[in-house]
Amino acid sequence: MSTHRPLPRHAQQGVVLLYGLIVLAIMLIGAAAMVRSMNTSLFNAGNIGFKRDLTNQAERAAVTALTLLESGALAAVVSRQSSSTANNYSATILATNAQGLPNVLLADSTFTTVGVATNDITVTDQAITLRWVVDRLCVNTGVAEASHCTMANDPSPAGGSGSDLINAIDTTSGGAGALPRRVVYRVSVRVTGPRSTQAFFQTTVTI
Repeated sequence: MSTHRPLPRHAQQGVVLLYGLIVLAIMLIGAAAMVRSMNTSLFNAGNIGFKRDLTNQAERAAVTALTLLESGALAAVVSRQSSSTANNYSATILATNAQGLPNVLLADSTFTTVGVATNDITVTDQAITLRWVVDRLCVNTGVAEASHCTMANDPSPAGGSGSDLINAIDTTSGGAGALPRRVVYRVSVRVTGPRSTQAFFQTTVTI
């Protein structure tokens, strides 16, 4: 009578389990990286959208300032020869920081020297406040002259050539004075949004 001995069982080494855990760890790291990347993209998209909205809102203040210069209280040339606190207007160039922003927009305590807070534009439903100032790029008050003001040339008349423009500007030519020059005004806007976020916008115009 023969007897069969059972084959010895090989001890399990757990290699498959180890590989499985490594793969699981890699998948978890990849998933976490993907979620973080998605959150960063959404955050950046939100910031871009918020910045664009502030830009659009700033146009309200710019339009208000331009209306004052073109058809409002500052439309007359003589009215722009002196400062007007009631209209947030300075007949002389305002002191600025290194970025060219008027200091009166950076500190509320100094703003009262140029304008009044009642001129601020408030967008209540979006918690946005617009504050603006207009300064004439002149060193002195009074009549604007090239000796103490930043002036801009009128564009060349329709149908005119580049040489016509040069002749009009050139004081040695017979056409000197044919092209009038206009004083430059700077419109600066501060937009204050939710969580005290601030953005600044500027443009220059001639009247």
